[in-house]
Amino acid sequence: MRRAFVFISVIILIILFIFTFNKVEILDKKQSAVMAFHKKTSSKNFTLKAVDGFYKTHEGDSSIDSRIEEVMQTTFRQPTEWGLHVTGVKNRLRTDEKVVALSFDACGGGNGVGYDEELIQYLVKEQIPATLFFNRRWIEANKETFLMLAKNPLFEVENHGTHHKPLSVTGNTAYGIEGTKSVEEVIEEVMDNHHFITKLTGKSPKYFRSGTAHYDEVAIEVINKLGLEAVNFDINGDAGATFNQQQVQDSILQSKPGSIVIMHMNRPEHDTAEGVKLAVPILKERGFTFVKLSDYDLE
Repeated sequence: MRRAFVFISVIILIILFIFTFNKVEILDKKQSAVMAFHKKTSSKNFTLKAVDGFYKTHEGDSSIDSRIEEVMQTTFRQPTEWGLHVTGVKNRLRTDEKVVALSFDACGGGNGVGYDEELIQYLVKEQIPATLFFNRRWIEANKETFLMLAKNPLFEVENHGTHHKPLSVTGNTAYGIEGTKSVEEVIEEVMDNHHFITKLTGKSPKYFRSGTAHYDEVAIEVINKLGLEAVNFDINGDAGATFNQQQVQDSILQSKPGSIVIMHMNRPEHDTAEGVKLAVPILKERGFTFVKLSDYDLE
């Protein structure tokens, strides 16, 4: 009887050992799979940064807030539009009043990290409000100047992207610049700089303008789901800071009630400032006043 009891006990111990060993092996395999997944996803060429209320990172694991989560769970169709004025982009102020919104991009990187001090000083002297769109690379190269401009109530600070990429979910290009390639990359291009600006200024941007101002309409849907508005223009004021002063003046003077003018403040060696100084007094004589984007609804 005792031998039988001992035999049964040994059998039970063997079974428990086998079960425990298999369970540990399964857990090890699961852990290895998880580690492999994180290694694979972290090697992608985009990263969802951890800032403020959108997503927090703890040891490489992100928890996504409601807006990001909504975007990530949405199934988007393939885009059919590409360009400057696709469906959903705001190009004008919604008004018939004789007002014009001047907007200036600071692109950064190979597109120029300069500061057109002459232009800004003229706006300040004449008390001309304007909306300034900053790329993260420009901010990093001109942080003190950025903070100085952000504190001036004459200007509003908005988002010109992280890497100055055209905004696409399929990798479309504009002017030879490759755009974002997925919804995730769209989020990173928009939100990384959004949070960077928010952290520096204490105020979150409301508007976004992509590098090259090109989009597909699905990228616009993503921007809107993030609670932002994509803003372009109906007057191309300086053609990427390539116009001479007469061309800049002529372009600005095409403004109509509610126009949004795009120009650049990162190429001081070009003629944007001179063209603005020529055009502004003429528009004033025509009865126009100058406003910021946030002063009116957009269309």
